[in-house]
Amino acid sequence: MRLVALVWRNMLHRKTLSLLTILSVTITAALVVFLLLCSEGLEQGAEKGYGPFEVTIGAKGSATQLALNTYYHVGAPTGNVPFSLLSQLQKDESVDRAYAMTTGDNYNGFPIVGIEPGYFASRYGTEKQMAEGKMYGKLGETIVGSHIASSLGLHIGDKFQGAHGLIKGLEEAEGEDHEGDSAEEEHHHNFTYTVVGILPPLFTSDDRAVFTTLDYAWAVHEGQDAEHREVTSILIKPKTLLGAQSIKTKYGQINNVQAIYTSKAVADVVNVIDKGTGALTVVTIICILLAAGTILLSLVAAVNERKKDVALLRLIGKSKGFIWSSLIGEGLLLTVIGLVLGMLAGHLGGYLSREAVFEYTGLQLQSFQFMQGEWLLIGGTLGIGILASAGPALQAYRVDPLQLFKS
Repeated sequence: MRLVALVWRNMLHRKTLSLLTILSVTITAALVVFLLLCSEGLEQGAEKGYGPFEVTIGAKGSATQLALNTYYHVGAPTGNVPFSLLSQLQKDESVDRAYAMTTGDNYNGFPIVGIEPGYFASRYGTEKQMAEGKMYGKLGETIVGSHIASSLGLHIGDKFQGAHGLIKGLEEAEGEDHEGDSAEEEHHHNFTYTVVGILPPLFTSDDRAVFTTLDYAWAVHEGQDAEHREVTSILIKPKTLLGAQSIKTKYGQINNVQAIYTSKAVADVVNVIDKGTGALTVVTIICILLAAGTILLSLVAAVNERKKDVALLRLIGKSKGFIWSSLIGEGLLLTVIGLVLGMLAGHLGGYLSREAVFEYTGLQLQSFQFMQGEWLLIGGTLGIGILASAGPALQAYRVDPLQLFKS
């Protein structure tokens, strides 16, 4: 206890410099933890983002755009494909399950998605039951994701009207030339949705979507007869990997239709994001070096003040281990305090920002999950603290104690 008391007293003796050192370590650790949370959320989102649907069919265009719109409800669809494709796919021997999806409307900025109810059992399993209410079964009935329910305060039995477009107010922001859309907007305002169920937290982008029957789009956007109905995309769960290749080859040859490997399209997006986070990694490394430098400067500044203390300890016969522990202990204590505060701040920051991050990026931050990368953070930070403390400690220890007390 005497050693701990000595280290604590030395640290408090230089309050301002000690506080700055702790603050630099805290900020660095918090930044690293937050980046780890985002990286973990990205990996989990990519892993769980599309479920078992290894092939996706949509209109010609960007494969990543098709995947993002279909599974992450981000951006605009690439276009529409004939609804008749669905019946062909359901009869195909290579297909286990196939579900058509219609999108294009929103409620308060959240996408309205039309899809058959069987999609949820295929993607999440039968154990993922409704948190409240029941599954939709007829036109106008909807279920809402857990994020929407909590954000907008929706309950079973609530009614609402949707709006045209994927983002609330998009048409108004684009200009005034929308006379042709007035009739369509009137159809939207006259069409009422009723909440019949609320989904449990699924930890995917489906938490921030409204789901309803496939035919909602045809009812709202009048003018599509049964023969020429179109859908935004078709999600396909193949029976085998060879079956996935067969489906992609066969249906990718149809005019104005593309068939993509979902995993490849998602991987392309993740790779682009990983390159973008490289800049953040550089910033993090700079912060780590600055924190190490701050610890070093803090201890160097203390060397002259503590030379006589060290000399006195040596003269009264304190062991080398005690003296070295007192010298390195101060830097290590500053490091540990900053590290603990930083890790707590990083997780707390993730918790406080989780709603905003999910709403704008679709990333689910498991804010209080301990990640593997944190072991590396702990080991690396403590290592830096010890190395930064060793130099000043050696300098102080090597001073001749008798020289310091000569008048």
